[in-house]
Amino acid sequence: MLQFYYNPLSPLSRRVWIALLEKEIPFTPITVNLKEGEQFKRELLAINPFHHVPVIIDDGLRVLESLAILDYLECKYTQNSLLPKDPSQLAKVRMAQMVANNELSALVIPLISETQDSPNLKKAKRKITRILSFLAELLASNAYFGGDSLSIGDIVAGNAVILVGKLGCDLSQIEQIEQWRDRLMQRQVWQQTQPNDRQLAIFKQTVQELIQLQGKNQIISKI
Repeated sequence: MLQFYYNPLSPLSRRVWIALLEKEIPFTPITVNLKEGEQFKRELLAINPFHHVPVIIDDGLRVLESLAILDYLECKYTQNSLLPKDPSQLAKVRMAQMVANNELSALVIPLISETQDSPNLKKAKRKITRILSFLAELLASNAYFGGDSLSIGDIVAGNAVILVGKLGCDLSQIEQIEQWRDRLMQRQVWQQTQPNDRQLAIFKQTVQELIQLQGKNQIISKI
């Protein structure tokens, strides 16, 4: 059975976790305690020399990096497809995925590390608003980025958008985004995988500790 190395509070892990559940792929979960530094232990370094999660091992194949894992799962396990066939819809899914991954995810750090009167925080929130506006344009009148069905773009962007909302960004400023967020959170898998208030507090504390140890730029790809 597929082995899934992850931490439930890791946004990168959560992408894969949701995909596994939405596609109904059987797996064995293996939790890696990032706060205790388990990712630096020898047995974990043998699985991922870059000491972060998620990682899957499937039929002897080791796959690192959340986006590579998502593509692998989609190609190998054809049930409950997460990619549309229509070229324009596929382009929207990929744009949502890439904008969330390359532009939005890094803004989680200032939301956690900066004070309320910080210019860096204000700058980050302005950029988040631009990103949310762009995502709303991609959605248009569709339920999801791929049309009527959940897609990889919704998983990657949805995780980031829900998280920045929990960290203090007002999602109600853009009605399409708020409705899309609510649509995602009505799904049983998303209710199962999103952190509660206690878990969010632990995540924020862990990120702050990692920032002190490694610096802001070093942890973006490791949470």
